[in-house]
Amino acid sequence: MTERAATGSIAMSKELQITDLHLGEGKAAVKGALITTHYTATLEDGTVFDSSHERGKPFQCVIGTGRVIKGWDQGLMGMKVGGKRQLFVPAHLAYGDRSMGAHIKPGADLTFEIELLEVLTRDD
Repeated sequence: MTERAATGSIAMSKELQITDLHLGEGKAAVKGALITTHYTATLEDGTVFDSSHERGKPFQCVIGTGRVIKGWDQGLMGMKVGGKRQLFVPAHLAYGDRSMGAHIKPGADLTFEIELLEVLTRDD
């Protein structure tokens, strides 16, 4: 790896990176909505450390209210039902300097591939 590439990687790891893999056409995720997702979470080396697919059950959470990591709160806003999005979440928007479970070490950057299945708001 060149010095330039290494420097670019370090700079890139400071920010949340959002890549839409498939744009949805349904209801958009908004602050305070109950969302239902399927996701796969990986470490920098590609090791899967969590997957709703493997558990066979979608994951639900209220988004934008601090109940999940900041990378999810920020990275899923505006995503529409039916969409699939990849989030590269730098450590400071994930678990920071804390370890979490057996796999996530302090300072770990994480990647999530998330499919948005449902968005429920107070209007529903």
